[in-house]
Amino acid sequence: MVCNRCNMMVKSELEKFGLHPVTVKLGMAEIEKELTPGEKKLLNERFSRLGFELIDDKKTRLIESIKTTVVELIHNSDDLPKMTFSEFLSEKFHQDYSALSKLFSEVQGVTIEQYVITQKIEKVKELLVYDELSLSQIAHQLHYSSVSHLSKQFKKVTGLTPTHFKQVKENKRTPLDEL
Repeated sequence: MVCNRCNMMVKSELEKFGLHPVTVKLGMAEIEKELTPGEKKLLNERFSRLGFELIDDKKTRLIESIKTTVVELIHNSDDLPKMTFSEFLSEKFHQDYSALSKLFSEVQGVTIEQYVITQKIEKVKELLVYDELSLSQIAHQLHYSSVSHLSKQFKKVTGLTPTHFKQVKENKRTPLDEL
């Protein structure tokens, strides 16, 4: 769940199921009672039809928490942390970054760094489409070392330069849940 509409939909579905969620926030819903295996199966079927899935094992929850944290930082915060993503994630999850990275890569098939880059490029696309910031301002906001670094990374991921992307604008952005 990476948007407020998703949170509202999940909360509504849980309530329809007779559950009263304590919290529903990005990537997580907390309910008061333990579900039976049958209830989990029914709830999972209901959420599957909506494009969601129940995550019940510790490793998968950790992966989803990492993804949610990256999305939240890049797309929903005003400023990225002053430390690197690896330092930030290591501190947040109280684990060695290499262990987090290894698990993430095994489960997702991409590294955390690749996931971060993909999210940053989607944010760059969004900011380019809005046309309110210069490329230099975007590079600064997303903590790129230079406009050149941003442009090279953008071209590597999209096949287009940021300027060309801005000109054609037919290149639709990818929904966050499909990254």
